[in-house]
Amino acid sequence: MNPAISLVDSAIVVAYLGCVLALGIWVGRGKKSLDEYLLGGRDLPWWAILGSIVATETSTATFLSVPAIAFATGGDLQFLQLTFGYIIGRWIVVVTLLPLFFRGRLLSAYEVLEQRFGSLTKQTASMMFLITRNLGDGLRLFLTAIVLEKSVGLPLPLSVVVIGVVTIVYTFFGGMKSVVWNDCLQFIIYIAGGIVALLLILQQLPGGWQQFWDFGVTTGRFQLFNFDFNFTEKYTIWSGVIGGIFLSLGTHGTDQMMVQRYLSARSQRDAGRALGLSGFVVLVQFALFLFVGIGLAAFYQQYPPTSPFQHGDSVFAHFIVTRMPTGIMGLTLAAVIAAAMSTLSSSLNSSATAALNDLYLPRKGPAFSGNAVSISRVLTILFGIVQIGVGIAAARISQNVVEDALAIAGFVGGIMLGVFALAVYAHRTQQRDALVGILTGALVVSFVKFGTPIAWPWYSVIGAASTIAGAWGSTLLQRRPHHKWDWAE
Repeated sequence: MNPAISLVDSAIVVAYLGCVLALGIWVGRGKKSLDEYLLGGRDLPWWAILGSIVATETSTATFLSVPAIAFATGGDLQFLQLTFGYIIGRWIVVVTLLPLFFRGRLLSAYEVLEQRFGSLTKQTASMMFLITRNLGDGLRLFLTAIVLEKSVGLPLPLSVVVIGVVTIVYTFFGGMKSVVWNDCLQFIIYIAGGIVALLLILQQLPGGWQQFWDFGVTTGRFQLFNFDFNFTEKYTIWSGVIGGIFLSLGTHGTDQMMVQRYLSARSQRDAGRALGLSGFVVLVQFALFLFVGIGLAAFYQQYPPTSPFQHGDSVFAHFIVTRMPTGIMGLTLAAVIAAAMSTLSSSLNSSATAALNDLYLPRKGPAFSGNAVSISRVLTILFGIVQIGVGIAAARISQNVVEDALAIAGFVGGIMLGVFALAVYAHRTQQRDALVGILTGALVVSFVKFGTPIAWPWYSVIGAASTIAGAWGSTLLQRRPHHKWDWAE
């Protein structure tokens, strides 16, 4: 396939990949202890963790798909209603769950479940995280590789391997410090890419900012609030606030990929500051990408494409490779790849941590803890190979299957939220009940996804509620005497 961009732009993308690799190796020099490798020595500044949190939850799908929401016919700003719930949910995590993670010197979020229920619950939760995280991020790697394939001209499997290998190498050498500092760099790059893209769109519109504003007003694209109470609509104030709260509680309160960042902070206060403020940064970030989408809609109304776009996700990518000047195009493509690598590196590091701490060491015993850093590095490579394999395999299946698999990968947040809620508040619940709750939640959310028209922002609410209901039902059937549990026991 012939590349869609110039040699200069291709060189910029390659140079970016080289810089990321060099930064990861440089930051990772001299790492010895497990705390240093997996948690950055628990000495990372709060603002770096803030950048890492936001970059980690921003993938290529976000970079390309959020503009598509506002670009679509009838598109608007209602997606931002979700961020209201995100902000509230994160502060709830700061108050309720963050203190649990700073009691003792935990490495994994799921150690809390072991302390409350037992090792089987911890291992089940960790396995669910590992399976869904690596499936989902392998598919995100595939989606990113499509951009590299169409722009630079590399074959799709080779594009998957290139992005995957670079991410593996800098995560392998640098551990958590490399991940966090690279996340900060990647955050700056993709935000700059979004700002530059918006400015170029405005510059290429004959009427500039005024034409952009008039287009948004006349087409209703600046509409923000939707007060309809309809479970089948994705973006309403109710699904945004309620669904957003539960989604954020699940993804930022129970996911190892996020919890590992909090544990890398210098203190609980620093971790709380980073997490709480991240919601506001995400709101601004999403607003930027939505404005890019409105700008693209105005631009392509003025200059219609030769053939209609088949998928909204391809619109921004099309503008990048056909309308951006040399140099700027390469930087923006680097931003697309940056958004992906920030998520993938975090995924590899957190997967290695969960597998080592929750699955490997408990079976091997303390005698093997001396080799923990080496084992963690080997696990990083193995999970990287798994994600590359998923990315290559995804090229052989339909886009709809990929989207469904990504939806399944997102189920875990609500289920894990339900289990953590049981651990903290349901004093009668025991390990068998928690496992019944997990199974119930998985079955119910799968049915809701594939058997009902209920919109995805409600999945976390339903997952948490069904997990709690299943566990409580099991508790009632057992009819055990009341036993109050607390952290002091």
